[in-house]
Amino acid sequence: MDSKKEPEKLYPSGYEPKESNNADSSSDTNVRNQLLNQILKSSPTEFINTDLFTVMSKRRSTRKFTDKIVETVKIDKIIAAADTAPTAGNFQGFEIFYVKSPEKKQQLIEACNNQPYVNAPLVLVFCKNPSRVKMNFPEEILKKFAIQDATLAAAYSQLAAQALGLSSIWIGMFDEQKVMKVINTDLIPSSILCVGYPKQNKFPKPRRNLKEIVHAVW
Repeated sequence: MDSKKEPEKLYPSGYEPKESNNADSSSDTNVRNQLLNQILKSSPTEFINTDLFTVMSKRRSTRKFTDKIVETVKIDKIIAAADTAPTAGNFQGFEIFYVKSPEKKQQLIEACNNQPYVNAPLVLVFCKNPSRVKMNFPEEILKKFAIQDATLAAAYSQLAAQALGLSSIWIGMFDEQKVMKVINTDLIPSSILCVGYPKQNKFPKPRRNLKEIVHAVW
């Protein structure tokens, strides 16, 4: 009998990056990093905006998406972008649930205070996972780190989506228990990112003056 242990898979069932290049044959950290770089540096199927400040200035919350499917290569980049976000001690105290089922999306609408745009072409649920943060701190601090990790990961994904010609809306109003039931997890959700092609591009909304935001401390 062959007692050789099967290599650990890098991807969950139902999702494997298009640019995998057979990288799932090993769980080595270098292989993971090579795959991440491969996804992020791979040529897009169309023009993307690589100027970070332009991307930031054009990002708008979108509640109306077209029916156009988000290409796999773009989904890969959006998810990979989350993996580049800073995390506490590099422990990455968050998980991403990629909701593909139309039925599950409909259930999320009800869990998200009946917001219909939750049924977007691409739906990602970012959950906190403080158990991954292996630091000698009180539990409440580890939970805080996990919230920060999940929030930063979602923000990076949102900017990546904008750079790829997509639009998004950040969902923060939802029933945690209902969302957990829909995605079948005991991890507490932090935010839901809904992504797709916008039906129309929005103009900038007025923002506060910087003097109302910034406080210099001497």
